[in-house]
Amino acid sequence: MSYQLEEKNINDYRVYLVSEERESGTIQKYMRDIRAFLEWIDGKNVSKDLVMKWKESLCQKEYAATTINSMLSAVNGFFRFMGWVELKLKFLKIQSRTFRDQERDLGRHEYKRLLSVAKNQGKERLCLLLETICGTGIRVSEVKNITAEAVKKGRAEISMKGKNRIILISNKLQKKLLSYAKKQNIVSGAIFLTGKGKVLSRQQIWQEMKNLCKEAGVESSKVFPHNLRHLFATVFYAACKDIVKLADVLGHSSMETTRIYLISTGEEHMRQLDQLGLVQ
Repeated sequence: MSYQLEEKNINDYRVYLVSEERESGTIQKYMRDIRAFLEWIDGKNVSKDLVMKWKESLCQKEYAATTINSMLSAVNGFFRFMGWVELKLKFLKIQSRTFRDQERDLGRHEYKRLLSVAKNQGKERLCLLLETICGTGIRVSEVKNITAEAVKKGRAEISMKGKNRIILISNKLQKKLLSYAKKQNIVSGAIFLTGKGKVLSRQQIWQEMKNLCKEAGVESSKVFPHNLRHLFATVFYAACKDIVKLADVLGHSSMETTRIYLISTGEEHMRQLDQLGLVQ
């Protein structure tokens, strides 16, 4: 059986994803991958044989297996939405990693250098934003939930994908946010705003962080909002050793997702091997 794929189908899927409260970055990624698939099929009807050939074409390119699986996931989700379930593709098998890429891992000392540069440059909003993401473990898409009302209560309520969770704001962070809000004359609504009073976008936050890299002496490949969330996770777990509690704080529905956050760096893994004392 084959089906005709049109741009309208993709737009309908985008509307559906929005209604499901999927993150904007995720939606953009799905749309990009699905449209790349649409371009590849070049007007042909979609069949199982065709999607298998598309998968083979991805494998022949120099894509990482995780990248290919993310593209397959995007297209599979679209197929489910359309009711074309027989077209779904199997993911590539990937062995679980025992350590993460150190070249992309942001350390606590590097984080502190970023904060120091932001302070020295007089970028109070950016410095406080970094501390808020790293000090609470929120997603960059959840920054808008850090409102004046939430800060006064010391807790932010986040609702996403039908799930609700509470993010606690530490006393120290609460005082800094209240002081900043007072100076900015923010009495209600989101704390982190542009000069025109709009909520900071993911792209603006990402770019402002990247601008600190050179002076801070931190590789730009390590500096992006999600890495602050990773740093929070590792430090939080080191303090409490409770992966269930960490999963709740991060808003993960799968413990496996939380486990990925806790994989040690290659340097830590090497140190652990040396400590085994098995090589004389």
